[in-house]
Amino acid sequence: MKPQKPVNLTPGEVALVRSLILYEDAEILALNKPPGLSSQGGRGQVNTLDELLWAFAKPGKARPRLIHRLDRDTSGVILTAKTKPAAGFLGKALMKRSFSKAYQAIVTPGAPEPPKGVIDLPLRRDEQGREAFMRVCAPDHPDAEPATSRYRTLKAADGAALLELQPETGRMHQLRVHLAAIARPIAGDARYGGALMVQGQAVPRLMLHARALVFPHPGGGMKRLEAEPPADMIALIRALELG
Repeated sequence: MKPQKPVNLTPGEVALVRSLILYEDAEILALNKPPGLSSQGGRGQVNTLDELLWAFAKPGKARPRLIHRLDRDTSGVILTAKTKPAAGFLGKALMKRSFSKAYQAIVTPGAPEPPKGVIDLPLRRDEQGREAFMRVCAPDHPDAEPATSRYRTLKAADGAALLELQPETGRMHQLRVHLAAIARPIAGDARYGGALMVQGQAVPRLMLHARALVFPHPGGGMKRLEAEPPADMIALIRALELG
């Protein structure tokens, strides 16, 4: 594989990405990704998180490698590997589904019924111009990919609910599409029918946060990392009395 060319970052970009550090040791680096920052492949002139990782590269060395992605407007824990052996180890662990992910989301128009359950609906990719969507489909569809998500209602209020979500598979937009399929779309998710206004409160973006990540550490044992939701999501949780 051709080595990637280093990206020249501004002092502000370096300061930003360093402020996101949740945990770091000799093998891994975990960050609390803010909403609005693409993990990889962003468009325009703004650097992606993958490019901002050059702030952590030693002279003449590669930058840390992303192990997984989060959607641009999804915040929370994201893991990188600082060495090639660690990247290989974590990549294999991810493929074996040895990672456990927990998200929080605000959904409307209230708690799902039942308030706790499993969504087991296959998904397929749907390309529309430059945009990609995921759609629920029949299990025998030629493009069907198995997808399973667990959910649990943490608190319900008038017109909204705060859920904990655990994806057992890692399909693109999986949690967003699964919740829309049970008529509980994530607030602010304009792509999949999420409300942009809840109880008189404007929803500034997709209200989905990667709260916790549990995974096998390359050095041995299991590691758990957690990140608090960003200020805009905390404010909406409080305004809707979901805290």
